Amino acid sequence: MPEEKYVAVVTKPVAAPQPGEAAFFDVDNTLMRGASLFHVARKMHQRGAFTIAQAAGFAWKQFKFVARGENMDDVHAVRDSALTLAAGITVDDVKALGEEVYDEMIASRIWPGAKALAEQHLRVGRRVWLVTATPIEVATVISTRLGLTGALGTVGEISEGMYTGRLVGDILHGSAKAVAVQAIADAEELDLKRCWAYSDSYNDIPLLTLVGHPVAINPDVRLRRHARDHNWPVYDFRAGRRAATFGLKAATACGAVYGLWKGFARIRGPRV
Repeated sequence: MPEEKYVAVVTKPVAAPQPGEAAFFDVDNTLMRGASLFHVARKMHQRGAFTIAQAAGFAWKQFKFVARGENMDDVHAVRDSALTLAAGITVDDVKALGEEVYDEMIASRIWPGAKALAEQHLRVGRRVWLVTATPIEVATVISTRLGLTGALGTVGEISEGMYTGRLVGDILHGSAKAVAVQAIADAEELDLKRCWAYSDSYNDIPLLTLVGHPVAINPDVRLRRHARDHNWPVYDFRAGRRAATFGLKAATACGAVYGLWKGFARIRGPRV
């Protein structure tokens, strides 16, 4: 894959790396609960970047993502909306926004079990990379705050210090993750058969099958079935809480969407 198609940002080099070994973590629903891009959109809404109706759409997609896993139509819809909204925003503003989003919204949603797995790899000298469709600026903040080796993420086109609303290459998703990780492996002389990869989504099968130690975390239905059929380890950090919290999540998300819509209706005024 050409270098401009993705960006790999080193945030904390490993002092004494285990030769040839690394671990690669997806972010959304794997390392953290929900979609990180949703929280970026939520912060942008707080800053007045878009309407209540658009915010309601983001909230509904986030609810579906938490409840049932990744859906490509929703991923692309959020991507396209985010790109449109980002046009004209400066790089410095997005970096500052990423820090705020982590502190206010992402830190409390990191799965302790997934974080412990990453830290275990670091303790034995393995490099730990995030590989995510999340914008590289946000992925870099997450990697830095967690003390990981670095991040690979989706890249927005920049001109004169501002985002143009277009991507460089395509969203880092599905098979693109496998190609990007292969490029990292070539650059760092990694033996992928001695490496680990973690994801929640069946769409990341290309990445998971690239390494010798694939692991499913909070898997969607298809990935759970695939992991079972191939005898892959499965960690579900939702277990024990899922039945108790699903109804609350549904009520909260639907209530939020309803509340946003009612607020929008009040702004528009009564129908004639």
